Amino acid sequence: MPFYNTPLKDMLFILNDYLNISQYQDVPVVNNLSQDLAEPIIHEAGRMFSEVLLPLNQIGDSEGCSLKNGKVTLPKGYQEAYEAFTQAGWTGLNCKTEHGGQDMPLVIGSMVSEIASSCNMAFAMYPGLSHGAYSAISAHGSDIQKKLYLAKLASGEWTGTMNLTEPHAGTDLGLIQTKAEFVTGNRYRITGQKIFISAGEHNLSKNIVHLVLARIAGAPAGVKGISLFIVPKFLPNSSGDTGRKNHISCSKLEEKMGIHANSTCVMNFDAAFGNLIGEPHAGLKYMFTMMNEARLGVGIQGLSQSEIAYQNAVAYAKERLQGRSLSGIKHHDKNADHIIYHPDIRRILMNMRCFNEGSRAFLADIGLQIDLSHHHPDAEVRKKADAFVGLVTPVAKGYITD
Repeated sequence: MPFYNTPLKDMLFILNDYLNISQYQDVPVVNNLSQDLAEPIIHEAGRMFSEVLLPLNQIGDSEGCSLKNGKVTLPKGYQEAYEAFTQAGWTGLNCKTEHGGQDMPLVIGSMVSEIASSCNMAFAMYPGLSHGAYSAISAHGSDIQKKLYLAKLASGEWTGTMNLTEPHAGTDLGLIQTKAEFVTGNRYRITGQKIFISAGEHNLSKNIVHLVLARIAGAPAGVKGISLFIVPKFLPNSSGDTGRKNHISCSKLEEKMGIHANSTCVMNFDAAFGNLIGEPHAGLKYMFTMMNEARLGVGIQGLSQSEIAYQNAVAYAKERLQGRSLSGIKHHDKNADHIIYHPDIRRILMNMRCFNEGSRAFLADIGLQIDLSHHHPDAEVRKKADAFVGLVTPVAKGYITD
């Protein structure tokens, strides 16, 4: 089984020497992360995730999720791992204290996400998507919506998804046909089908909060006519707990190589009840709060796979015997030397290491700039940081995954 060692020294170097986060003590949230706190957070994430999540990775990918009578069951061990994950408070790391979170900055959250994805990317997608839903509702939801959903998402009791893609539309969201029929107030009936919905149906949490892009009758054509809705699997009752089942179903599990333990679903909304977030026809703008977080998360996934691949490649190169070293025989008692001594193998490994360290610094800088764009007291700094994030986040997603 592959092994994983947390790149603790490199992460601390990035935080303390490259980014010098101590200079942002006047920035709320960022100032919550002291040098004394960063190290134990990273260390504990590495310890727990390598012990709990990593052993489930190959099991999950070979066993996969199963769909029966509309219900999705995850591979063995995943539900117990999720309970341990939530009880340790990892789902609330970057959530506000008023919602039961720890109010840590995203710059440390990005590093914790890397560790989780290196150990088990399929698992890490569940809390990752939930935090994206948390961020979107926190930024654009009403007070009632925040009260209903944020604490449950922060604790991991409920999970979240984003529902964008449709069979006929692909990435062209201007073509979506899912419709929203007005009922009363901000309540609508949502009808349509979404595909490739990560974590769309599963048995990890008591409720799944779907954020769904849909078109209200009479809306403008194209992306200017898209609205965003909260469509929960179970409708919350007056006390905020899960009530009756909504008109939502999973009809198929999609195939995605390497993440079979993440339930990638075809989701059907059959006049399901949903609540409008914010203003009508502004849904794409709201969804970008979640999408930008998802883009950063995908970049982190690329790095996470490269990091664990690099670590195991180095270990293999130190064990594999083939050929003789150009600088002289290293093992006179063997018929060959380890391939780590071959210049081209060393070049490949060092290229991987350089890529990983550079990508980690790049992603941490984006995480910090997101923190500054939300929390810096100077409006001009917030504006500049937001522009930087908007420019480089797609670059990070595309380049690091390629």
